[in-house]
Amino acid sequence: MTKPIPVFDGHNDVLLRLYKSPSTDPVADFLGGEEAGHIDLKKARAGGLAGGLFALYSPSPRTASTTESTTGALSRPLPPPLPMDEARASAAGELAILVRIERASQGAVAICRSTAEIKAAMARGAFAAVLHIEGADAIDDKLDFLDVLYAAGLRSLGPVWSRPNIFGHGVPFRFPSSPDIGEGLTAAGENLVRVCDEMKILIDLSHINEKGFWDVARLSKAPLVATHSNAHALCPSPRNLTDKQLAAIRDTGGMVGLNFATGFLRPDGSMRPDTDIALMVQHLDYLLEKLGENHVGLGSDFDGATVPQTIGSAAGLPVLFEALRAKGYSDTLLTKIASENWLNLLARTIG
Repeated sequence: MTKPIPVFDGHNDVLLRLYKSPSTDPVADFLGGEEAGHIDLKKARAGGLAGGLFALYSPSPRTASTTESTTGALSRPLPPPLPMDEARASAAGELAILVRIERASQGAVAICRSTAEIKAAMARGAFAAVLHIEGADAIDDKLDFLDVLYAAGLRSLGPVWSRPNIFGHGVPFRFPSSPDIGEGLTAAGENLVRVCDEMKILIDLSHINEKGFWDVARLSKAPLVATHSNAHALCPSPRNLTDKQLAAIRDTGGMVGLNFATGFLRPDGSMRPDTDIALMVQHLDYLLEKLGENHVGLGSDFDGATVPQTIGSAAGLPVLFEALRAKGYSDTLLTKIASENWLNLLARTIG
């Protein structure tokens, strides 16, 4: 059996899954492997997943109803802003799980704060975890909590998830739809972007609306990055990127990570596990055409989305690479998509 290609992934939600788990020991579940979920250390090793951005995400209470037709048409209102104390409670709980995983792993998992640390961890066979926050709802307008999170290892930040907060506005889960929805960054959001630039914190544009995207593009001197988004031309979800947005990312030397979520892959927007991975290849082909081979990677959304059942979990990553080989992707290009492009991008953002 061919040894899996080492992968650095742009986005996962395993910490949220572990935080919400009914298990009495989610740390042991992650380190020892479990049946549930997309990522644990056993599945990661089986599939070649060597590291990635670990999201802290604060869920909204389930108050809004969703309507979905058989064609995939979706309408879900934006959740209301999340109170800061609720956002901080879940963010702190998820961060504690990652810290405990690192401590209990006996060197098998490392929280990394620089690209050099990521490379060193991967070289010794440790899982390289970089801390990300998906929606800055837990951060105050004075940015005191940003400093706290940075000290804990935070190196990547999405100003908004798909709900408004004090920094800006996200896109709703609506299909089909343009990302050109609502207002952009607030004054506090503009300040957050400037401070993230100064602190060398990557700014993730995956959930922000189009006005907010262009606000970040105007303010930030860093490469534009969408850690887990796809092509709007192929799947008209507001979570996906228009050709104009892709051009802006390309022009700054930025990066897009392919999202495995079936609702952001399929032209009908349906969340179906029987989705053909040929659609993943199609989106990668398109992103490579628009961005170039040095600016595309993976942003799986493992543990946060319905992914094609032929992949199933991190252990199934080699299935995607075999499909790409069959399409004619060279080993050099596969290595770039798997990890090299992310590592180069991170060297130019977080250092």
